[in-house]
Amino acid sequence: MIKATIQPDFMPLNKVKLSVPTLPVLTLISISGLEEDLAKVTLPDKTIQSGGRVEPVEFEIEIPLHHTTEVAAMEVWYATCQEPVLPGHKKVGTVSFFSQSNLVQRTYMLPGLMICGRGLPDGSLDNDGEQANNKWKMACDEILWIA
Repeated sequence: MIKATIQPDFMPLNKVKLSVPTLPVLTLISISGLEEDLAKVTLPDKTIQSGGRVEPVEFEIEIPLHHTTEVAAMEVWYATCQEPVLPGHKKVGTVSFFSQSNLVQRTYMLPGLMICGRGLPDGSLDNDGEQANNKWKMACDEILWIA
């Protein structure tokens, strides 16, 4: 039996970047839930067929609360997504994953990107001084592979 081997210069989970025009480079502590599903149709014979269209994508990011410029830019953008919703509230973002050497990169476009919620960190006197992070709930129309 032949076993598969992992190729060298893999992409670690901590080398990811979310770029959004008009925003500073965001320092991502985490990005989660970046999953895309196809609409499905159940046929009368109980088999499943592709509906052809992708469902909207929702995911979360975390950025450090003490990164003033990034937090301010996200707050301004978040305000444009609330009533009265401004025309430029949806943006086109890109998420990029980098290999250890930065020679290999996988980039995906996120059209229709917007903020749909935020979460402030929990505070506790029992905490030993962990970094406080803002959670941002994001949504986009689809995920498109670029490279």
